[in-house]
Amino acid sequence: MDENERRVPKALIVGGSIAGISCAHALLKAGWKVQVLEKSTTPPTGSSTGAGLGLDLLSQSLVQSWLSDPHLLLHSTLPLTVDQNQATVDRETKERWILSRDENFNFRAALWADLHGLLYNDLPPEIFLWGHHFLSLSKSEDKSCVKIRARVLQSGEIVEIVGDLLVGADGCLSSVLQTFLPNFQLRYSGYCAWRGVLDCSKNENSETIVGIRKAYPELGKCLYFDLGSATHIGLYELPKKKLNWIWYVNQPEPQLKGNSMTMRVQDEMVRKMHEQAEKVWVPEFVKVVKETKEPFINVIYDRNSMEQLVWDNVVLVGDAAHPTTPHGLRSTNMSILDAAVLGKCLEKWGPENLQSALAEYQSVRLPVSSKQVLHSRYLGRLKQGLALPDREPFDPRVATPENCLELQQKNMPFFNDVPQLIDTTRKSIEKNV
Repeated sequence: MDENERRVPKALIVGGSIAGISCAHALLKAGWKVQVLEKSTTPPTGSSTGAGLGLDLLSQSLVQSWLSDPHLLLHSTLPLTVDQNQATVDRETKERWILSRDENFNFRAALWADLHGLLYNDLPPEIFLWGHHFLSLSKSEDKSCVKIRARVLQSGEIVEIVGDLLVGADGCLSSVLQTFLPNFQLRYSGYCAWRGVLDCSKNENSETIVGIRKAYPELGKCLYFDLGSATHIGLYELPKKKLNWIWYVNQPEPQLKGNSMTMRVQDEMVRKMHEQAEKVWVPEFVKVVKETKEPFINVIYDRNSMEQLVWDNVVLVGDAAHPTTPHGLRSTNMSILDAAVLGKCLEKWGPENLQSALAEYQSVRLPVSSKQVLHSRYLGRLKQGLALPDREPFDPRVATPENCLELQQKNMPFFNDVPQLIDTTRKSIEKNV
C-alpha cells in the first residue's frame, strides 16, 4: 500500500451547531478526519430560554447510532405521540374545538441545548476550533483540496487550514454559500414568532401550571397547534418540566441587525405582546406567556430551492442548504439526515471517488429537501390564514374535515422516507436499542 492509499482524508466543517456536529459524527464513522470551526468562543452550556425541537423516528435512530450510549437520547427527550390541531377563533368566548388529530405521531421533544450537548459530548474535543470566524475559501488548481481562512476571535490572528472537503454547516445566512451565490437571498414568510420556554420544575402546583395542564391535558405527549384568526400557536412539553411555546404573528418584515434571525425585544414590546395575547388566547395560555422569562422574537424565513448543493469539493448541509419555516418540524431532522447521507456516500465511494460521493449526496437530498421546504411554507400560510394559490385562505370556522386533514404533520412529502443508503443502518439500530 503506498502513501496515498494510507492517507486519511480530512474534512473541514464550518459551523458547530447540530448540523455541523452531526456531520462530524457521520464523517468520523466514514473514516475521515474532521475539523470543526465555530465562531462561538465556547460550547453552548444550555439555557432555559432556548428553543425546543421535535425529532422524527429516523433522526432518533441516527442520533442513537452516533452515541456511545444510545439510551441517553431517550432520557433527554419526551415522547410526542399525538399531533393535534384545534381552533380558538372567537375572541369573546375563547371556545375551542379539535380540527384534526393524529395519534401515531412518534416524534420526541428535546431542548436544542440538550440535543447539542449529547452530540457534542460524544465527540473528541480536539476536533473543535472554537472562536474561529470563517472568512474565505479557495481551491487548489486541480480542485483536490480546499483551503479556508479564518480569524481567531480571541487574538485577531488569521489562520489557514487545508482539507480535502469543506462542509458548509453555517446556517441560513451561510458564508460558504455566499461564496458561490452572493445574491441568493432569504425569503421572508410574512410573519414573525414570539417564542419562550417556561420552567415549571419549581412550581408544578401553581395556579398557572395546574391551569395550563387542565386546558391542554395531554401535555407531555401531545404537540398542540391552536389556530386563531390569522394567527396560531404551538405548545408542547420538554424534558425537565419545561413548556415550549411559539406564537406566530403576521407583520411586515422587520429590520434585523447582524447575522441573527432573532430580534432583541424591549420591555414595552413584551407588554404589548401580553396585551394582544389576552385578546386572542385562553387565559391559561396567557398566564404561561406572562410568566415566561426573556421571551424572544424569531423572524421567519425560508429560501427557494437551489439547483445544486455541491461545488467541486464543497458541500452544503442543514440550514445552509435549505432554510425552512418551522411548521413541518424539519430543520433539525433535515440536518441530521443530510449528515447521515453525506457520511454514507463518502464511505460508499471512498476518498478517491469524492466527486461521485458528493454527486450522489446531492441527488438524494436535493429533491427531498426542496419539496419539504415548500410544504412547510404552505403549512405556515395555511395555519396563518394567509393567501394560498388557487383557493381561499384557511378559515377554521368553515373548514371541511378534508381541509382540516391538511394541517397534519404526516402530510409532509417523504414523511416516512428512509434513503436506501441508510436503511440498513436504521434497522440495525432499532434491533439493538
